[in-house]
Amino acid sequence: MPSTTSVVDQLLVAQHLSKRFGGLLAVADMSMEVRKREIVGLIGSNGAGKSTTFNLLSGFLPPSGGRLYIDGQDMTGRTPEAISRRGLVRTFQHGSLMRSMTVEENILIGAIGGMPKAGRKARDARVREMAELVGLQKALRETAGNLPHGMQRLLSIAIAFAPRPRLLCLDEPLTGLNQAEVAIVLAMFGHIRDAYGSSILLVEHNMKAVMQTCDRIYVLHHGKLLATGTPAEIRENQQVLSAYLGNTNAH
Repeated sequence: MPSTTSVVDQLLVAQHLSKRFGGLLAVADMSMEVRKREIVGLIGSNGAGKSTTFNLLSGFLPPSGGRLYIDGQDMTGRTPEAISRRGLVRTFQHGSLMRSMTVEENILIGAIGGMPKAGRKARDARVREMAELVGLQKALRETAGNLPHGMQRLLSIAIAFAPRPRLLCLDEPLTGLNQAEVAIVLAMFGHIRDAYGSSILLVEHNMKAVMQTCDRIYVLHHGKLLATGTPAEIRENQQVLSAYLGNTNAH
């Protein structure tokens, strides 16, 4: 266990997760937790095991060992759909937009997934709410594939958050964004936590953004957990500095 806190008191707890692909041990003995109303970063160099870990947590890969708990319930080996119903929703590094559909239609797909018994009026209200959250309220009729890259990233977040998950897992959401767009997205993360009470698990290469936004950070290195702590603790961790961050990128 990453802490002495009961799994019931945590939103997500991974205990000694591992994943083996043939002779390759991609993730080894990975333990982590995400608490309620918390923004957590998962960082590491290319090939460190971040994407595999994300797939294990969201049910897209079954673990070779270990246990996964979401809101106190054992979800080890459960399907992505079952894990999503439990309150964990993820985005993908390269997006999952229906490019030929409008912004409104894309967000509606996410809303339907989280509101299966709701009527059209309630779903439409959720679509408008999510569009406003990410600043796309004036682009609802636009075709998703025609949006600039930054707006497509925002739309992916709106789709994922439309079901109002308790834990939103974001795979490199800041990739390709300019400085102004990054600032908008980081402010939105804070709003999602503060206004909705949701937690965020963030895989991201933008170290300045991770240090600025996250309450705690997990560092992976060659499939193993190298360090965990607050941004200040990670910034000063010599193992992390030598293995990944570099003295100039951590500040």
